Order: sequence, then C-alpha cells, then structure tokens
Amino acid sequence: MAEKKFEILSETTPFQGFFSVKQFELKHSLYKGGWSQTINREVFHRGNCVAVLLYDPDRDEVVMIEQFRMGAIQLPEEQAWLIEIVAGAIEEGETAENVAYRESLEEANCNIETLIKINEFFTSPGGTSELLTLFCGKVDTRDVGGVHGLDSEDEDISVTTMKFDAAYQLLLDGKILSAIPIIALQWLYINRDSLRQQWRKSA
Repeated sequence: MAEKKFEILSETTPFQGFFSVKQFELKHSLYKGGWSQTINREVFHRGNCVAVLLYDPDRDEVVMIEQFRMGAIQLPEEQAWLIEIVAGAIEEGETAENVAYRESLEEANCNIETLIKINEFFTSPGGTSELLTLFCGKVDTRDVGGVHGLDSEDEDISVTTMKFDAAYQLLLDGKILSAIPIIALQWLYINRDSLRQQWRKSA
C-alpha cells in the first residue's frame, strides 16, 4: 500500500457554541495508490472525555447513573433517560485521571480508592473527534446513592448501586443503550475475577 497521508485544503468553523462543528475540505491517499477526490466533511468537536466504571470488589457492586440525554429523544419519551457510568470532559490543564476523580465526586459523590486505565478509544470517529479514556475505579458502595450533579451544569443524575450480575443482565436485556457503559461492563465481565484478586491483595 502507498504511504498513508492526508491533506487539509480548507478548515472553517460554521458553528461555535457549547460544542463546535468544523467543516473540512481534504483529500487522502488511497490503498490502490494516488489520491482521493476532494472530500467535504463536518466534524463535531466536544473535546476529549473520560468515563469511569466505579466498582466495589468486596460487595461485587457497580455504580450506575441515569440522566436525560438529548441524543436519545428520538426514542419513546421515558427512554431519553439513559443508564450510564460516570463520565465528563477533560478541561484545560486537567489530566484524564484528574477528571475521573473529579467527575466521580460531582456525579456520584464517590471517592475513588484505586484507579486503573482500561483503554482509550474514539466514540464515533465517522463524525466526532472525541477520544475517550475509560477507567475502572475501586470504591466503597455502602453509602452510595441518591441524586447528584452540578446545578451550574444543569445536571440531574440519579445514582444507584447494583450487583454486577444485575447490571450485566440489563446489558443482555438491551436496557443499556449507551456504548460506553456497554464496553465497560463487558470489560469487567472478562476481568472481574482477576481484578477482585488484585484489589484484595492490595487492600
């Protein structure tokens, strides 16, 4: 294959609000050689983000949140509230780890005892530049629950704990419709036994 290259011919920002949309004219190299024709694409920019699956290895419980999501209003009305995990945007000067600790307090009132990185991935690279860092955080779920979030960000977040098996059953039953918690719970399904052993040894 020819060398992978692309060339941006023009870049504009037709919309700038809480999020932004950038419009590009570009061309890129082809597998068969040569260059593509000029392509016009819009990219949704919201910055890079962090998500953290909060897990209590002693009680085998995960912390799940539920909140209203604009992107889900195409569904029947009550289904616009999605079951998710703690997540938030990386602000200027923050590391991904900083965000995991901050958002866990803001959205779920949880203090993370130990944090491990699961992976980084693009959430939907056909249309958005968002790169997400996914963590798993060790917490004590005994006093977790209620409604949390920042009033300044109009957050209204229901927080609950549940046994891992119950949360995973929600996934299998198609009750979890957001990709990030699906990926996180599948990861925990694969790594749960070794993770519990690891965290118990470090306690």
